[in-house]
Amino acid sequence: MTGLNSVRGPSENPELWAFLESLHRGEILSGTVAAIERFGVFVALDDGPDHSVFPGVGFITIPELSWRRFDAASDVVQIGQRVSCEFLQFDTWNLEARLSLRATQPDPFQAFADRVSVGQKLHGRVTKLVPFGAFVQVADGIEGLVHLRELSWTPVEAPEDVVRVGDEITVVTTEINRERRTLALSRRQVSPNSG
Repeated sequence: MTGLNSVRGPSENPELWAFLESLHRGEILSGTVAAIERFGVFVALDDGPDHSVFPGVGFITIPELSWRRFDAASDVVQIGQRVSCEFLQFDTWNLEARLSLRATQPDPFQAFADRVSVGQKLHGRVTKLVPFGAFVQVADGIEGLVHLRELSWTPVEAPEDVVRVGDEITVVTTEINRERRTLALSRRQVSPNSG
């Protein structure tokens, strides 16, 4: 541990360094949300020493906050809130414990994938239009993409030509990718008279 770590090595903050080195991937750590920034959330860990620079020794990046889509970190956590997180890694540059809050929660996508199969009809609400299609929420916290070519029985140039945000539509599941947590849907493959 010489050379690369000499800038922020064990000698600079031995108590903090020793604490972070003692952690193991997958370990559950508890603490209090100390600060919410646009790039993530600082957590003051119960068993950890104070940090010399940051408001907490623990840090949760935005993607690790929740399985569900959200607009701001404050939609998921509040300052002063108690949290239990899974330890991911020791960030030796910032001398912090990288944490995941979502790892301690069941992944709603995997539960959805267990009960839904390709070819199954689903009812959903259009949540977002993008140049290449429309996102449709088909279950709590579960959205899938209806590609532009799958939106209508006749070719369309833009999703807003056939659907609007808030529309309730019937779709068919065409692909479920558990690893990438993506869901492909088709409106075209639903018989024209059913939705």
